[in-house]
Amino acid sequence: MNSLGQIRALLEWQSLQNFSGQQSNSGMPVSSSFASLLQEFVQSQNQVSSIGQAENGLNTLGQVFQNSQYHIQQYLTDKGDASNIYGTSSTEVKQDSPVEQVINRAAETYRLPSKLIKAVIRHESNFNTRAVSRTGAAGLMQLMPATARGLGVTDIMDPEQNVMAGAKYLRNMLDKYKGNVKLALAAYNAGPGNVDKYGGIPPFKETQNYVRKVTDTYLG
Repeated sequence: MNSLGQIRALLEWQSLQNFSGQQSNSGMPVSSSFASLLQEFVQSQNQVSSIGQAENGLNTLGQVFQNSQYHIQQYLTDKGDASNIYGTSSTEVKQDSPVEQVINRAAETYRLPSKLIKAVIRHESNFNTRAVSRTGAAGLMQLMPATARGLGVTDIMDPEQNVMAGAKYLRNMLDKYKGNVKLALAAYNAGPGNVDKYGGIPPFKETQNYVRKVTDTYLG
């Protein structure tokens, strides 16, 4: 591993430890453990030969840190723990909460099982109203900005608008695929163009996993 890779590894290690609130095996606080490791690493490197190189090194370190934070974000999102980055979220929506009420209205308006809407939200945003993906999808049902505008959304982060639009889109996909939930979910994730192109669930690992997980949650 080169120097940049080592710094990246150290930064990602620190971020994961800070997010989880754990301490190192030695019992030393995380910040102290990281500082010691980073100091040891820096001392093992050749001295920077000029101020210009040092400034470039600091800029690079900043970029590495930003990239590391991105990877941590993706790790936590994949683990269903987006709340660590985006704020409070829950794997279950509380009964009679504002979000629950919105989901029920959307279910009634678009003739959808509320449990299906909840399953989609669970795997899209983990019930986090402020969630934003690396591709720009936002809100509870992770709508892409262009899709949201096409559905009449003016504030993509507004839970009511987001869920209503997401439910409408899901209803459209169910109608398009004659009530086939799996195909509708595949279209929600990968777009109807890909479902049509492949004549079924596209051979994308992400989409196949998404359909399986949402379906399991819905039927569970």
